Amino acid sequence: MLILFNKPFGVLSQFTDKGTADSPRATLSDYIDVPKVYPAGRLDRDSEGLLLLTDDGRLQARIAHPKFKKPKTYLVQVEGDPQEAQLAQLRVGVTLKDGPTRPAKVRRLPAPDLWPRVPPVRFRKTVPDAWLEVTITEGRNRQVRRMVAHVGLPCLRLVRWSVGDWTVAGLAPGEWRAL
Repeated sequence: MLILFNKPFGVLSQFTDKGTADSPRATLSDYIDVPKVYPAGRLDRDSEGLLLLTDDGRLQARIAHPKFKKPKTYLVQVEGDPQEAQLAQLRVGVTLKDGPTRPAKVRRLPAPDLWPRVPPVRFRKTVPDAWLEVTITEGRNRQVRRMVAHVGLPCLRLVRWSVGDWTVAGLAPGEWRAL
């Protein structure tokens, strides 16, 4: 079984939370009541979009392990006006604290027609923002956020749109479907 889930902002990519009892955090169990499925990869609490879950360990490994180079595409709202030199750096790969990244596919986008984020992104009238489509073939911790920040474009919003051929299109935040 494979489940496509549109993970809302603020939800942990796990079924339980060992946080404090006085401030529980939302988890996958608040949305998905299917036994014996596990996330194939992770998506940060402050990121949104496609999270795949499966009950097949081999499929989970093929989706999540970097050696399979499964492309992951993100819609990234950044602070600033991306210049071609910044995008070119991302296209050849950047060196982060944990080493060099693989080259990314990057292009500038018009603002996509996405669901509203709750809470909304804080806008500043004096600072421009822009949208990028970034596709990577690895999945380090907060990698896309760190990559765009490295080239001087702090991330305001991050939505994983697709993993391989699977996409979040047609799913509202908190909705899922089994394939």
